[in-house]
Amino acid sequence: MDADVIVVGGGVIGTAIAWRAATAGRDTVLLDPGEAAEKASEVAAGMLAPVSESVFGEENLLALNLRALDRFPSFAEELEAAAGFHVGLRTEGTLNVALDSGDLAALRRMGEFRRGIGLPAEEVTGRECRRLEPFLASNVAGGLLAKGDLSVDNRRYTRTLRAAAARAGVREMTGRATAIDGGTVHTPERTITAATVVAAPGNGVTRLDGIPGPVRKAIRPVKGQILRVRHPGTIPPVATRTIRAMVVGREAYLVPREDGEIVIGATQEERADRDITVGAVHDLLGDARAVLPAVSELILAETSVGLRPGSTDNGPVVGREGEDLIIAAGHFRNGILLSAVTADAVTALLDGKDPAPEWAPFTPGRFQ
Repeated sequence: MDADVIVVGGGVIGTAIAWRAATAGRDTVLLDPGEAAEKASEVAAGMLAPVSESVFGEENLLALNLRALDRFPSFAEELEAAAGFHVGLRTEGTLNVALDSGDLAALRRMGEFRRGIGLPAEEVTGRECRRLEPFLASNVAGGLLAKGDLSVDNRRYTRTLRAAAARAGVREMTGRATAIDGGTVHTPERTITAATVVAAPGNGVTRLDGIPGPVRKAIRPVKGQILRVRHPGTIPPVATRTIRAMVVGREAYLVPREDGEIVIGATQEERADRDITVGAVHDLLGDARAVLPAVSELILAETSVGLRPGSTDNGPVVGREGEDLIIAAGHFRNGILLSAVTADAVTALLDGKDPAPEWAPFTPGRFQ
């Protein structure tokens, strides 16, 4: 036997699981396909915003996301202490804004829904929005302020996770898993065995023999194109917190980083290609300028695309599938947010315990 645990997948979910397994004293191998393009976390905005993203009909997912939000700061603190790096956690909250009366009415209805289920959603006027964010467009009609939302620099977070895992003794191997058979993982180059295999390969779960067919069919790639802009040295930061808006029916968000970058996103396309399109870049920049006109003065630093691992009900898939296989997949847009509580859940399963009750609706068995 090569290890106690093999974690298949080198994104934030797999790396967080491997780190926690190693810190619990398990000999752990992290099997990373070695392709950054396969990792949705590399092109994420890093929003930790369950309040601002809550929608009708997803109360179970909201409960899980709220648990994740509560857990994330302490997890990040442990991670920074273990790795010696800073993850770029920001606590200023999210400002949801409306640009016209129709969007404002819809935003207020959403505020009523959120307050009705016990979430904080403070209504603010257009003037108050511009006091909070002075560079907002003059036609902002009003908004909702979610003070408890967080954000994190996705790339700093990923780097910190990898460093912490290495320091904890996680052995990283490069290779694409093709099949799982009991406690055995097959790649084109090698075969590895362990007492338990954790399958956390993102969209790769759909190509992995040994994963139950209903789970493989339930996962799909959802394309997202995203931009990064940065400030020249001549102007001050144009945003201090995450800003979200609906612009001509499209959702736009701008997420500032400590280093002066702003992440602008993101498209949501039911496609699996990795092409960056002119139309998407045009729409993202146009929507960002409509909300925050000063974006025109910033430098376009990067265009990128990722494939989020979505599921048929938008919820993650975490749980045991037999004695020697644990599945952790389908985290869609919430991979970074859910990384800490997913690692906690898998650690509990490795210990023979039940995860937190918020995980009960999200087991692999729901697709059987």
